[in-house]
Amino acid sequence: MWQRLSFRTQLFLPLGLSFVAALVLSGVLLQAFATGQLAEESEPGRRSTQTIAVALNSALRASDNPGKVLDAFVQSLNPTSDIQFRPVGAGPVLSAKEGLRDTHGVPQWFVDLIALQNVDAASPVMIEGRHVGDIVFMPDLSADLFEKWIGFLALAGLAAVLMLLTGLIAYFFAGAALRPLQNLGAGLTRIRGGDYATPIPVAGPPEIRQSCEEANTLAATLAQLSRDNRDLLHRLVSLQDDERRDLARELHDELGPLLFSIRAGAIALGEASPQAGHLGNSMQEVMRSVETLQQTNRRILDRLRPLYIEELGLEGSVQTLLRNFRNQAPHIGLTATIDPGLDGVKGPLAQTVYRVIQEALTNVLRHAGARNAHVEAAISGDALSVEVSDDGGGFPADNVFGRGLTGMHERVRALSGSLSLLRADERTYVRCRLPMERVRNGPASS
Repeated sequence: MWQRLSFRTQLFLPLGLSFVAALVLSGVLLQAFATGQLAEESEPGRRSTQTIAVALNSALRASDNPGKVLDAFVQSLNPTSDIQFRPVGAGPVLSAKEGLRDTHGVPQWFVDLIALQNVDAASPVMIEGRHVGDIVFMPDLSADLFEKWIGFLALAGLAAVLMLLTGLIAYFFAGAALRPLQNLGAGLTRIRGGDYATPIPVAGPPEIRQSCEEANTLAATLAQLSRDNRDLLHRLVSLQDDERRDLARELHDELGPLLFSIRAGAIALGEASPQAGHLGNSMQEVMRSVETLQQTNRRILDRLRPLYIEELGLEGSVQTLLRNFRNQAPHIGLTATIDPGLDGVKGPLAQTVYRVIQEALTNVLRHAGARNAHVEAAISGDALSVEVSDDGGGFPADNVFGRGLTGMHERVRALSGSLSLLRADERTYVRCRLPMERVRNGPASS
């Protein structure tokens, strides 16, 4: 529970509890010491009451008219004096709390807090052995209680002011420490998301400043590693394209003429021996095999190196790819929205766009079991986006990227782009986004 509280709560909660504890301790100390102090201050009055009672009783015993002496004594008492005569039958003697004349605004809970015990006193007055009344000492403690109340308020006020000042200082110091920590946390989040360019503000105490500087150094190192990684991926993709280009050239220049020569020889042999029975059937088999080899060679060449991009442009080569897909998979309804501005895209970016669409359509044909598919490629601002979707069965939960899409992902990363595969609304989406202004101006694969 404590760990879930915010830093400010963890800081101010003990301060608040300390303030409450200080008030409680003040009340305990007040009750412990104020009661004894009031009793000590009233002790002379109690002794005076006893002395007066002794003297009065002596005078009454010696007087021929004790009633007259008693009346004269009562008349001499000041009505506001703490010492009074209370005749028998005048009612119970009021306690010190009940006898308070004016509390001066002191709250009752404070009066109840102070135990006023053994403060009042009563001494009997006797005439001829008969109890006629009491000389009572009932001090008015209103002024003393008011004094104690003012002291309590001063103590509580001082504690409150000190607590407020401490809280304000702690608040500003906590803010001065929390803001750099929040900036550091936000910066680390950006670094985790791949944003290495935005520096973390260096502020706060020296320990936090050092952490911010270390985080900025880490971001710079990660940015350099990311650039090196993209450079490596770009070189790897270029080498792969060069290797594919060389292999495609070998197949086109070597295997293509050989197949054409075999086909021409088979045709010439068939024309030279028109009456050969079984030989003619063999010639037809050879012709069909050669045609199949030529189609396979063209398909391999197309996957190794899309020759249409240089001749037709990217938009034309994609349209040719879509047309070949429709011929190859007539059972899949394919629709497309292709931006004519793609013809202005050249080099590795054009190769990557073509490869992404080609690989996505290959997966639709081989694995999706779809009835409909849609291809969209467009230029929007400084980015080129590609989306291929289908209504097939989707992809396995534990195998998001296959080998083909993994290769495309590496190619897209080499161009600082993003490639994602997701499932929504019973459709599978392959989405690619490539920045155009950040694409390298390196040599295009040809």
